[in-house]
Amino acid sequence: MSKRAVLSMLAALPLLFGAVLGAGAARAQGAAEVCDTGQVEWGAPALANAVSHYSLEWTPFGPTEWGWETYLPLIQKELGTGCAPGSPRFAKALAEFQYGHGLPATGWFDQATFQVFRGLWQERRPFIMSRVREEPCPEPPPLYQLGYLVESEEHADRLTRLLRRDVLDAYRRLVAAARAEVPEVAADPELLQIFSGFRDPEADAARCAAQGNCDGLRRAVCSPHRTGTAVDLYVGQLAGLGVDNTSPASQR
Repeated sequence: MSKRAVLSMLAALPLLFGAVLGAGAARAQGAAEVCDTGQVEWGAPALANAVSHYSLEWTPFGPTEWGWETYLPLIQKELGTGCAPGSPRFAKALAEFQYGHGLPATGWFDQATFQVFRGLWQERRPFIMSRVREEPCPEPPPLYQLGYLVESEEHADRLTRLLRRDVLDAYRRLVAAARAEVPEVAADPELLQIFSGFRDPEADAARCAAQGNCDGLRRAVCSPHRTGTAVDLYVGQLAGLGVDNTSPASQR
């Protein structure tokens, strides 16, 4: 199973994203969303979005990527729609978003629109904003606040990973919910295992210096992993590529 398929399934979990997608909320209120209205007005951007969804060649984070399917669940949540990217309803919602943020209200997905989405998402991450404000990196938690993962939670059987205890409890609730709600996750015990948790700041700094890859894209200079609250989860990998590979092929 691809990383993208697993991530798409997990996007429906309230524990992962904090809330259900807009379409789910509409159904809960008894109002079914109609995705195919407005074909005359929004048909052209809907068609363009349907094509670019899989084929757009762009550079949202530096390296070239193809398509924007990886980001679709978050975009749908931001727009308040569960409609597919090739639907008139999605195009209309996107145009309304663009208009509200001072962009041309075309209803076409493009890199300029994505940068607005990205900015909104980053602003909701306190650790990111602390770095933007040039505040000092937070100190790591004392060791007594950290707990070890058990064997079934560890990817690659390292048995040395730590998380802050309250975060570890939340992670276990998330995994239990995922296994209860997503059959594909329940069938594969390796999915959602942790391959990176707490990182000692001194050891992380030494690794940055040795490998020279802390450029903010591959690895962070001031990583949130130092807090014991950040985790990297296993969601599948391509043969021959590492679990943390971020190439376009791996994202699919």
